[in-house]
Amino acid sequence: MTTRPTLFITAFLFAGLLSFASSAFSAERQWGVNRGIEQVSKSVYRWGSDNQYGAYVVGTRSIAVVDGHYCGSGTMDWLKQEIEKRHDMPVRYVILSHDHQDHNCNTQVFSDTATAVGHTNLVPHLVREKRDSMIPEITFETSMEIDLGGVAVKLLYFGPSHSDNLIQVHVPAEKVLIAVDMAKGRSLFPDYRDMDVHSTLKVMKQLAILEDVEIVLPGHGAISDQQSFSDGYKYLKALRDEVLALMVDGKTLPEMREIIKMEEFSDYRGHDLHLDNNIVTMWGYLYRYREPNQRITQQEAVECREDLSKCRTSNINE
Repeated sequence: MTTRPTLFITAFLFAGLLSFASSAFSAERQWGVNRGIEQVSKSVYRWGSDNQYGAYVVGTRSIAVVDGHYCGSGTMDWLKQEIEKRHDMPVRYVILSHDHQDHNCNTQVFSDTATAVGHTNLVPHLVREKRDSMIPEITFETSMEIDLGGVAVKLLYFGPSHSDNLIQVHVPAEKVLIAVDMAKGRSLFPDYRDMDVHSTLKVMKQLAILEDVEIVLPGHGAISDQQSFSDGYKYLKALRDEVLALMVDGKTLPEMREIIKMEEFSDYRGHDLHLDNNIVTMWGYLYRYREPNQRITQQEAVECREDLSKCRTSNINE
């Protein structure tokens, strides 16, 4: 039986740093900045604040709200009041794009009239992590359609990507795709903590050619189009390929963090801030993906757990 090194120390330290940074950030941040609602098509509205956005879709009988918001922003209470002022019909559905807390928090404000909808994989995450969110009563595996009265909203699941439960919300008649946390464009993901990288690359290619799409609404950043998927694909694939090649060459993680610069993507937003986390978490993903020709010994497994610089990723003995 072969003993494999684990990423326990990496995960522990990385999670700790993120938790500390998140706590400090929340304590200092001013919430509710630049709240607004923008109509992007006949039936689709984009709403948000603090550079984070959701959407809602209005039919002749009811409304569907897509996603929640940061827990501390107060934006969901504001959104409910705005919808009640602007539209004389109830919110019947809250569509949850995925399980990350910043995209589903405080959705309970609509629980008096609405039912939550999401992917089958979503529910265990919400329950396990005790998310401050509605829990979907309606779930689906690959696709479903919601009729709001004159407006069809399609919910699509293309496989694991940014999480194992991220869905896309499509209003094909109006050529709008609500692609929360997938239409990153020329911006970097902060890390690949719960991403299936190979599947994400496939999903990005599918979304780049999805029919009946002219307007793409990301969860963060400006309104875009399908080029955002192509731009995100280029960076993710390039980083994946470079980390994988260096692993095969026998480079350690500390060496890769010095070698990899991704200079051709230096104009991507978050390049300086997120590149190191991208390298570390890409390494973690690919470490579990591949098997070197020479098996890792029991002693090497122990050393790797205690010191990441001793983790061997190829058949080259250091």
